[in-house]
Amino acid sequence: MDNVIEISNLTKNYGKNRGVIDVSMNVKRGDIFGFIGPNGAGKSTTIRSMLGFLKYDSGSIKILGMDSVKDHVSILKEVGYMPSEAWFYGSMRVSEVIRYAADIRKKDCRAEAEKLCERLKVDVNKRIKELSYGNRKKVSIVCAMQHRPKLFIFDEPTGGLDPLIQKHFFDLITEYVEEGATCILSTHVLSEVNKYCRSAAIMREGRLTMLESPKIDDEEFLKYYEE
Repeated sequence: MDNVIEISNLTKNYGKNRGVIDVSMNVKRGDIFGFIGPNGAGKSTTIRSMLGFLKYDSGSIKILGMDSVKDHVSILKEVGYMPSEAWFYGSMRVSEVIRYAADIRKKDCRAEAEKLCERLKVDVNKRIKELSYGNRKKVSIVCAMQHRPKLFIFDEPTGGLDPLIQKHFFDLITEYVEEGATCILSTHVLSEVNKYCRSAAIMREGRLTMLESPKIDDEEFLKYYEE
């Protein structure tokens, strides 16, 4: 099984604020990879560096065999990214946001978007400003999934989602991965990693530790932060 993501010695320094230090990891094709750590540990910085949204100081990143800097545009065509915060124009209807996200990619995603909206109980007729935090999250999930990318990257995706919708979300991830996709799940919710992920790593103060198994209990989890 080949690597979809290869990160070698990634370092990003924000000066006085913590960045990431000498991060190295590989994610294999077909994996559901748990990226664990508290807020501020460096998970989002690593992800944004992977996608070419941040200029990092040193190291190298390859996504789907492409260089994260030189091939930034080509990589984004093959990735479904959901940031931790879902920001949309408040006056737009949900259906317009979803269609706009598809049009940017120059793809007809109507059938897939309809399936996703049905599974996640998305009301496409409401305006974004009328939505709760959790419902905005659902719209963001649809926008990230509807073009059926080769790689999904979700940054804290389940905040605000009720338990049933969370289950539907992970069911969808499993289905896409079984069809050949790969998923990175960045989260601080340990139970999600234990239940759904096949591999995992922990970020702590900008440094990364690969885990031998994604199954980790609370006591072992806390150990990584107390060392």
